[in-house]
Amino acid sequence: MADSNGIVNNHDIAGIHARINRFIEELIKSVSSGTSQVSSFDQTRLASYLDAMDTYHEWVTSQPHLDLPETHPRPIVLGANPVNVDVENESVNDAVRILSIARDELVNSQSARDAAGLNRFDSARFAAVIQKVRAFLNTYITTTDPLDLPESSPAAAQSGAGRTGI
Repeated sequence: MADSNGIVNNHDIAGIHARINRFIEELIKSVSSGTSQVSSFDQTRLASYLDAMDTYHEWVTSQPHLDLPETHPRPIVLGANPVNVDVENESVNDAVRILSIARDELVNSQSARDAAGLNRFDSARFAAVIQKVRAFLNTYITTTDPLDLPESSPAAAQSGAGRTGI
């Protein structure tokens, strides 16, 4: 279980945490974040992030159980989570929220107290949340985007709007 300082004992969860945070940051800073549609390029990137999470998860769960009596418990301080800002794109916001849930569930899981690996419940929970993001991409984003939102998009003026050259 993570404490208020973002500490776990599980090096595999620390790896998942770092990867999800990187993917969240990529989504927040994507070209699509400032528009009302998710570009085909960003859809491909999101699919590759989900594939990477599935592959890493499979690798973690395929490893043998480790007996680490001399190094466990070893606290691992997790890097700071990206600031979850609401961007213009609601689909990006949804994907970021769901990925944040996957990360936070693991950081606060029973497995976070182990030295490595995931118990079957935490593993299933993580896989289900990642699958939800994939279903969102495949059944909502790819079929619904783009939407014509002339009255509400963009929601806020672009910073620097109204300036002319130089």
